[in-house]
Amino acid sequence: MSPAAAELRSRWTLDPEVVFLNHGSFGACPRAVLAVQDELRRRMEREPVRFFLRDLQAPLAAAREAVAAFVGADPHDLVFVRNATEGVNAVLRSLEFAAGDELLITSHGYNACNNAARYVALRTGARVVTAALPFPISGPEEAVTAILAALTPRTRLAIVDHITSPTGLLLPIAAIVAALQERGVDCLVDGAHAPGMVPLDVDAIGAAYYTGNLHKWVCAPKGAAILHVRRDRQAAIHPAVISHGLGHSGPGSRLHAEFDWTGTADPTPWLCVPAALQEIGGMLPGGWPEVQARNHALVCAGRKIVAEALGAELPAPEAMLGSLASLFLPPGPEGQVVTPLTSDPLQDALLLRHGIEVPLPPWPAPPQRLIRISAQLYNEVAHYEALARALRAELEGTFGHALIDMSERTLDWVPDGTPPRSRK
Repeated sequence: MSPAAAELRSRWTLDPEVVFLNHGSFGACPRAVLAVQDELRRRMEREPVRFFLRDLQAPLAAAREAVAAFVGADPHDLVFVRNATEGVNAVLRSLEFAAGDELLITSHGYNACNNAARYVALRTGARVVTAALPFPISGPEEAVTAILAALTPRTRLAIVDHITSPTGLLLPIAAIVAALQERGVDCLVDGAHAPGMVPLDVDAIGAAYYTGNLHKWVCAPKGAAILHVRRDRQAAIHPAVISHGLGHSGPGSRLHAEFDWTGTADPTPWLCVPAALQEIGGMLPGGWPEVQARNHALVCAGRKIVAEALGAELPAPEAMLGSLASLFLPPGPEGQVVTPLTSDPLQDALLLRHGIEVPLPPWPAPPQRLIRISAQLYNEVAHYEALARALRAELEGTFGHALIDMSERTLDWVPDGTPPRSRK
């Protein structure tokens, strides 16, 4: 690796023997932020009652103010949740739907959030309608057109990704929200990947509801996310878990009172958000704008390298990418079972034979599949060149298509923190 890339990578605890091209799934938290979390946890366990009942509110409010400034929102309209899926569930479970109502999702939507919509529809008699977004796609206007074409007079709510999970598309979310509002339809934006990946101004987007993760591209510890509720929609919204804050009538925000405490849990991921914003934003001279621009340029370069190795077309313009990019792969074997919580055998082979971690989401349905690469500050062009070589080796039969059966292997973690090793 170049000295710059090596120095940046050293600020994470990532396995040095693995080329990590899957920042998008769970993020990765830098050493400095983990150190802040360790200290917060020590304080929490040294005197838990003081930590939760006497000391928590001030740093929690400060963390909320920091993230609100970063995403372009008023902290009074913002609450912390553990992840974007929890934010989506909070909204869906709070709203009232009736038989005949329609919930609009898209064909690029995140499976967990689509499942939440289906669950609510099943319980209320509403119906889920899917807007078929094209992929390949030639420009953002195609996404707007596809979503509007799926609306009917019965559409009550549209759930739209800011950045799609399987296909890595940056959708024109402000235009989509505005077009929906013109037609009297509220939008719940699943912005799971947006904070930290792209410049964000939640107030300017104007959606009724916006949720996004902070443990992905902001690189906070796992379990840090936000839900923004527009002021005129707050009265109806409650957390997915009801606790002491219900019926809050004292000083301060009712929304904060309900969401800040949903039962005993570890709040340190939320409290670490200011440290993560400072750490990642301080890694390059130009701050967050340079971080985002660098990651975007790198994923565009990496996509070209991998596409050439696969002989694949580029399915979206660069303007519709943030720091994720997906390409079509040849279909997997017929009958192969891959779910959102399991991995494709080719994905396992890339890790265990080539030391490359990269996701192969089944999309739109098995055996069809994609490969989705990501770019974070610890990546460099050589990583995508290594992936291109590995894909050619696997797909052209250098290994005789003998994919690794993970069910016959175990990965042993050893206490000293050395990387896992596969064994039969």
